[in-house]
Amino acid sequence: MDEHCYITYLNNKIITESNPFSCDHTDLDDFFTNDCEKYTNQLLGKSYCFCLNDDPKTIVAAFTVSNDSIKTNFFPKSNRNRLSKKIHHSKRMKSYPAVLIGRLGVNKDYSSSGLGSQIMNFIKAWFVDIANKTGCRFIVVDAYNNERTLKYYINNDFKFMFENEEEEMNYNDFNDKPHTRLMYFDLITIKN
Repeated sequence: MDEHCYITYLNNKIITESNPFSCDHTDLDDFFTNDCEKYTNQLLGKSYCFCLNDDPKTIVAAFTVSNDSIKTNFFPKSNRNRLSKKIHHSKRMKSYPAVLIGRLGVNKDYSSSGLGSQIMNFIKAWFVDIANKTGCRFIVVDAYNNERTLKYYINNDFKFMFENEEEEMNYNDFNDKPHTRLMYFDLITIKN
């Protein structure tokens, strides 16, 4: 990816000057086309995109990240123990710093090419890099609750925050099947 693409901030100028970007998902397309700059201006997150080196008007992927945390005191004891078991007992806290991937989409012309996993590896490396200006232990995501999306995150070593949908429904006080599933990746696994 590094040899074929470059990363830049995603904003209205990039969107309007680029070829149409679609990841074939209505919610994601709408966000990247219409809302990502408003989100950035409100200091809610930052959106980035990867463009082709040899065709800068082609956006191959886009993602949004923001600060977050995992508040373990809200989870059932078994989940809390599973999450913090790799953290030395003297460093265990009620809340752990995390980065939230709010949106991530790959251009539909590049889907199933492995690019999504390359983007995820970039994001993981970005937040353990020595130049990162803040500490975070986890990457969290509210993944769309569909087979393709969940499989993508599982294949990229994310774990479910809750053991099953019923547990997550109780946590979120939902009556119906959750639209998204909370998942996390422990960055310490790639730092060591």
